[in-house]
Amino acid sequence: MSQRPYLVGLVGTGVGPSLTPALHMAEAHAQGLEYVYRTIDLDELGCPPARVGEVLAWARALGYDALNITHPCKQLVLEHLDDVDPVAAALGAVNTVVFGPGGGATGFNTDVTGFAHGFGEGLPAAPLDDVVLVGAGGAGTAVAEALLRLGTGHLTIVDLDEERARTLGDALATRHAAAHIEASSFAKLSALLPDSDGVVHATPTGMAAHPGMAFSAELLHPGLWVADIVYRPLDTALLRAARAAGCRTLDGGHMAVHQATDAFALITGVTPDATRMSRHFRSLVAE
Repeated sequence: MSQRPYLVGLVGTGVGPSLTPALHMAEAHAQGLEYVYRTIDLDELGCPPARVGEVLAWARALGYDALNITHPCKQLVLEHLDDVDPVAAALGAVNTVVFGPGGGATGFNTDVTGFAHGFGEGLPAAPLDDVVLVGAGGAGTAVAEALLRLGTGHLTIVDLDEERARTLGDALATRHAAAHIEASSFAKLSALLPDSDGVVHATPTGMAAHPGMAFSAELLHPGLWVADIVYRPLDTALLRAARAAGCRTLDGGHMAVHQATDAFALITGVTPDATRMSRHFRSLVAE
């Protein structure tokens, strides 16, 4: 066992129901590590997100080894870090902060690597010549970066706010000059999806609090793979419709687990058992 427990926190609003603490602590126990993971819910503390820099200072002073950062602090935390990993810097968003031996805080983004690893696991050898991404928010930004790093040749970003999709596309184009990146609207999906290899859904639609589908099931066809980043529930209306249409599918649990495995490795230096963490994650969601 380690000399003292790892002390890790999850910072954000409404983080009380998060599955992340249980997921990390179960894997740490299996690895023979003492590991305490606590939620730091800014709503419960009455602490506005703009004070996330103070939260980092408190955590550092209290002996935390690391923090996971979630909505709405992934961008706000950047200016309070001593160093930022190149992937997180490119995205302008951090979801993991590791405190070094000297107290320095380094930011990482495991959403990108988490989606990439999950995609390779759940949709091996899936074609990436032409992909549509639905949703240009924070999650969509990480997914877009991952898709381009995986080799997507033509990426079309669709969002209700077409200007937001265009802004994301322009930012991505500066880092991925070889790819063809464009923005579009929901109205164009009927023209886009018939010729696409796959579609990734990265909006809240399909979550328990936002049931339904972001676009019509009539647009799905057997030549399309379909990925959803929603994981509560794991089996969304979109994935059920996609399977019925003969599509290969990827549920949101893959990204959720692999962003956690990557964070766990950054925090501890220990490679976690991804299969074991996935099994535990799916049992937690089922409960």
